[in-house]
Amino acid sequence: MAIKLIGNYAKRLGLPGYSSHQFSISVETELSDPNDIPREASKIYSMLQNSVDHEIQQTGFVPGESYGLQENSSTRQNGNGSGYSPKREDLNGNSAVRWSCSDKQKELILKLVTENDLDRDSVEEIALDRFGVGVKQLNKLQASGLIAELLELCGKSDKRQVNGNRRREAKR
Repeated sequence: MAIKLIGNYAKRLGLPGYSSHQFSISVETELSDPNDIPREASKIYSMLQNSVDHEIQQTGFVPGESYGLQENSSTRQNGNGSGYSPKREDLNGNSAVRWSCSDKQKELILKLVTENDLDRDSVEEIALDRFGVGVKQLNKLQASGLIAELLELCGKSDKRQVNGNRRREAKR
C-alpha cells in the first residue's frame, strides 16, 4: 500500500506601490508506513518553508507609485516612467503636465475650486500637506481623499449633494 503525501507552501508579500509578489513550492512523495506521516509532513513543511522564505527575498522589479497611471506607456524613458506625458489643464486652467487622477476626479476638483471660489494655492497646499505631492500628481486614491476634504471644506460633505447638483444642471 502506497500513501501519497503532498505538501505545498506559498507566501505572498506586499510591496510598495500596491504591489505584491508570491512564491509557491509543491512536493509529492510516497510513503509505505502510515506512522511516517507526521514525521515526513513536518520535514516536508520545514523544507518548503525554508526554500520559499529564502527565494521570496528576491523581489525583482518593484513599480513606483505612478507606474501604470500614464495613458500612453510609450512615453516612458528607460522603463522608469519618467518620460514626458501628454498635456492637460492644471489647477489654474493652463496647459501643463498631465494629471495622474481620473478625468472625472480632475473635473470635480476644478469644479469645486471654481464654484466655491477656493484659493488655488491653498488647495495645492492641502494636497502637498496631506499627500506629499501637488494636485496634478495625486493618484486616484489620493484624489478621492482631496475631494472628500474639499467637499467638507465647502460644506458639502455628502458627495450625493454634488452629484445631485450635477444631475440638475444637466437637465437644464
